[in-house]
Amino acid sequence: METWQVWAAGAAVFAALTAIFAKLGVDEMPSDMATLLRTGVIFLLLAVLVYARGEWVSPRLLSGRGALFLCLSGIATGASWLCYFRALKLGDAARVAPVDKMSVVLVAIFGVLFLGEKLSAHNWAGVGLVAAGALLLAF
Repeated sequence: METWQVWAAGAAVFAALTAIFAKLGVDEMPSDMATLLRTGVIFLLLAVLVYARGEWVSPRLLSGRGALFLCLSGIATGASWLCYFRALKLGDAARVAPVDKMSVVLVAIFGVLFLGEKLSAHNWAGVGLVAAGALLLAF
């Protein structure tokens, strides 16, 4: 049960629910306010989880490099969410979500370019199929 595949499948299920719930919620308020509300809920849930699991660590004890990259990740996440909620406000969830999932393609490309990861021809074929599928769903 403690494998990356199980957690990745959970992420996919919850990401799908995120799109549906967000589309229903963003119809009732401005997209930036919806993003703020969602972010506040996430903050509270994570604060409770970190406390309950005894995982709190003083920020002074964290790696500077790790903290920098996590802060940059947070900025990217916030920008992604702002764009995503604005897109949901303007478009159908069934068309917005596939374009958002083009991030899978970009992660593969960025992983190779910036992290030195290696993908086989088989992997690249999968990346191409993901891109084609996302585009077919979106347009």
